[in-house]
Amino acid sequence: MTISPPLPAQTQTFLADAPERLDRWLARHLADLSRTRIKALIEAGHASLDGTVVLDAGHMLKVGQAVALYVPEAVSPEPEGEAIPLTIVYEDADLLVVDKPAGLVVHPAGGHETGTLVNALIAHCGASLSGVGGVKRPGIVHRLDKDTSGLMVVAKNDRAHQGLSAQFADHGRTGPLQRAYLAFVWGPVRLHGTVETGIERSLRNREKMAVVPLGRGREAITHYALQATYGSHAGQPIASLVECRLETGRTHQIRVHMAHLGHPLLGDPLYGPGFRTKAAHLSEQARVALLALDRQALHARLLGFAHPVTGETLVFESTLPEDLTKLADALTIA
Repeated sequence: MTISPPLPAQTQTFLADAPERLDRWLARHLADLSRTRIKALIEAGHASLDGTVVLDAGHMLKVGQAVALYVPEAVSPEPEGEAIPLTIVYEDADLLVVDKPAGLVVHPAGGHETGTLVNALIAHCGASLSGVGGVKRPGIVHRLDKDTSGLMVVAKNDRAHQGLSAQFADHGRTGPLQRAYLAFVWGPVRLHGTVETGIERSLRNREKMAVVPLGRGREAITHYALQATYGSHAGQPIASLVECRLETGRTHQIRVHMAHLGHPLLGDPLYGPGFRTKAAHLSEQARVALLALDRQALHARLLGFAHPVTGETLVFESTLPEDLTKLADALTIA
């Protein structure tokens, strides 16, 4: 059974071909709408069976019933579009991949109502946003901290949002999702290893996340591998460059896990303030570069996933931005 995707402000009419929940049946036949969106439309009075409005998303269909669903045009987003420069790595009708600069907040929130990545994307995408959840807005399926740079994928419509969200929820365990970061950290790091803990909000400082035993908080798994070491003090490297690959994606995960190992990120004011004195052992050039960095030294360098519509595996890479390149160069100076 082939059904055309819904157009803006259009009533779709079908004949039920199976006894099934109304929302589940519609979700199977309308791939461009998420089940959450369909449920909201039903509860708003936009669905009918044999001409009678049905408000219960769980209503059981009977074979042969006439099913109608009105899909209103997506409304304008509450955040307004802003002409903020973006580095677009890839874009098509369903999604785009951006290389986010450090300092750019992803989503409007308290203290950052404007000037965010979402504001920039609304302006950039314009009419190509068909709407996520009935609103003309980009679908954010994962985030980077304000002061972390690198690759992010963003959905343009419900279908892409649903497909990408499922991949990130699965953490790539059954698909091609992969995320790799480069992190400059304090001290000598083992050649490779895995950190597997729980992570939850710190009780002492609500701005921080904290490592807790497995079984508490949310499971967090980070795989890391040493890439380079820098400087020497008492026969040990002063700093290291590691690649971190995420098996899960929790708030501040890499920053929390590396600090838990005793190797907080260079420039991290939240998880590494006690390591500031180590900068005295760096070369003058490295101290200047670290001071100029003014952020945690973390970059999302690789992002891979299955295209949520075509199924094609897409992989993107990003080189270190200028500030981290300068830091790396300065760290190599004895």
